[in-house]
Amino acid sequence: MTPETAREFFRRLAAHNPEPRTELDYATPYQLLVAVVLSAQATDKSVNLATRRLFHAAPTPAAMAALGEEKVAEYIKTIGLFRGKAKNVVALSRLLLEHHGGQIPGERAALEALPGVGRKTANVVLNTVFRQPVMAVDTHIFRLANRTGLAPGKNVAEVEAALMRNVPPEYLLDAHHWLILHGRYVCTARKPHCDTCRLADLCPSAIAHTDAVKVG
Repeated sequence: MTPETAREFFRRLAAHNPEPRTELDYATPYQLLVAVVLSAQATDKSVNLATRRLFHAAPTPAAMAALGEEKVAEYIKTIGLFRGKAKNVVALSRLLLEHHGGQIPGERAALEALPGVGRKTANVVLNTVFRQPVMAVDTHIFRLANRTGLAPGKNVAEVEAALMRNVPPEYLLDAHHWLILHGRYVCTARKPHCDTCRLADLCPSAIAHTDAVKVG
């Protein structure tokens, strides 16, 4: 994808959704961190259903640490890998209290030192809470970056690096959310909605699909 096409790509996404936001429910930076940790291999909808009750019972690191693994697991048992996630959530809450005064650190290394927090989770927090122009590559973004030619790569690291190079600077801050939402609702995995996609004329995959239909 050329720089000119990439700029038009994001111009359209921005025009449609000027202020994109995560679909995870949270009231504080701490709650966002927990929600993102819980969202690994789970849908935002399932996480929101679980955290609605969990955050009512334990809205802070101190309350979560006091709740303990077994009780946290009970609140999140509808989410995949819930026992491991409960262990991580309680452990990261304790570390936040011990090393960060109960606050969420704004540095990648400090975030990734927390149990259950990898690069993608750290990037979500850095972008959403601290408004840093970083890119959290999930399955939706990985698929979309390759399918559209925006940032081809064989693995997450390659796609992240390509996105940081290819996304126009003026759109980089919100690109993470635009791409996730587009991948979740339009450029879906099994059957992308190319016929209604506002980016179809910019996407080689959509163009190829349209040409194939015409030939057929």
